[in-house]
Amino acid sequence: MNDPDRTNRKGRRPSNPSGSPSPDARPLFRRMLRSLVRPTDSRVSAPIPDARHVIDLCRSLLSEPGEPSGARLATEVLRAYESLDSAARDLFFELLVTEFSPDPAELWRAADAYRVEPSQANLVRLQAATEPPRQELFRRFNLAPGGTKVLVRMRGQLLKTLGAHPEQVGVDADLRHLFRSWFNRGFLFLQRIEWRTSALVLERLIEYEAVHQIHGWRDLRRRLEADRRCYAFFHPALPDEPLIFIEVALARGMEAKVQPLLDPDAPVMDPSRAECAVFYSITNCQDGLRGVSFGSSLIKQVAEELGREFPRLTTFATLSPVPGFGAWLANGDYPLVVGEHHSTIRTIIDTLRGLDVPEPPIAPAIQTALSRLCAYYLMYAKRGKAPLDPVARFHLANGARLERLNWMGDTSPTGLTRSLGFTVNYVYRLADVERNHSAYAKAYTIVASGSFQRLAKRGQRANESQAPSARAPD
Repeated sequence: MNDPDRTNRKGRRPSNPSGSPSPDARPLFRRMLRSLVRPTDSRVSAPIPDARHVIDLCRSLLSEPGEPSGARLATEVLRAYESLDSAARDLFFELLVTEFSPDPAELWRAADAYRVEPSQANLVRLQAATEPPRQELFRRFNLAPGGTKVLVRMRGQLLKTLGAHPEQVGVDADLRHLFRSWFNRGFLFLQRIEWRTSALVLERLIEYEAVHQIHGWRDLRRRLEADRRCYAFFHPALPDEPLIFIEVALARGMEAKVQPLLDPDAPVMDPSRAECAVFYSITNCQDGLRGVSFGSSLIKQVAEELGREFPRLTTFATLSPVPGFGAWLANGDYPLVVGEHHSTIRTIIDTLRGLDVPEPPIAPAIQTALSRLCAYYLMYAKRGKAPLDPVARFHLANGARLERLNWMGDTSPTGLTRSLGFTVNYVYRLADVERNHSAYAKAYTIVASGSFQRLAKRGQRANESQAPSARAPD
């Protein structure tokens, strides 16, 4: 009963008498055996390891010299981590900050040595001193079978609470740094998703689709017919988990409305007659890989694949939402007066919200005014120097051109509320993509068709004509 090595109900060992944590010196087999027989809560049958217990296992993992035994211990650590509830997980991330950050004293010594003598040897020492022990810990987690998947899930869980715990930004930075290496384009493979693809992957498409919800198997099957294509990037460590996928409609021309493309009863067109590939949905599947860019590579590679399969294709365009437009307008809520027509942004949004009709009761003159404001929003509303709209940022940074704005292109409840029904076509001209990307990367230059630029200029004049206190904010 008084054994000082006995674990408590939550698996916590007594503190080291010296007051400083030290690696567990017991043999690996004994540690693993004790983890299996820890006392359990009377209400559940599974062990309840707490954050401190997981951290102790992490220290043991870092001290383990052999890869085979390290893989077994990494498996134990990840199993224990996955057993944590949300409160214990928050504490685990907190302990990763306080106990697995660089040693400030060693960092200063290495920095001083490099400042006095900027040799390669001192640079290597400085680089080693600045790397948090967390990074090596995460690398060792990856020794466990399925370790990559758990790490991706771990970062997804971290991101959910990062706003409330900004001190944990270093843990996020370490995971993001590793993921950008592990998930770089050289390790990814492109796969076309077809109806005969494994049911597990097809279920993932239904689960992850974030732009236009897939309503069951019948809906999914229509999206995989002969005049449709779906492609996804996969990673060898997550063979059944798409990282990102894109849905394409093969059409005779550039589509303006998304509902016909989503109609499960729409007739199937002969794909050999298609002249335009319409990218109507692109979904990042893994929250834990946020900030690790795949979209640009995916669009370019899919366009090349389609061009080889269908030589008649001359246009590669998106049919995209404008998800920030409704909120941007609502913040201004200024009056729109066009001839005899008078309304406010709030009234228009309330009129549109919840409707699911092809042509909502908005006067044509007001429609024109809204179109000009939407074009203005896409070209001139900014977040810093970049476009305010997230979809615009994505496509313009990838080298696309703003081509055309479509009134009532998406009449779903989400489309009406967030985009006021607008869709926009971004065009990817393969010969111009690199030049457009370079112009955007250097100076945030937005490439747009002449008609789009003229529409945005009219919207700019309309926006500037409003009183400063009522004008929609940029």
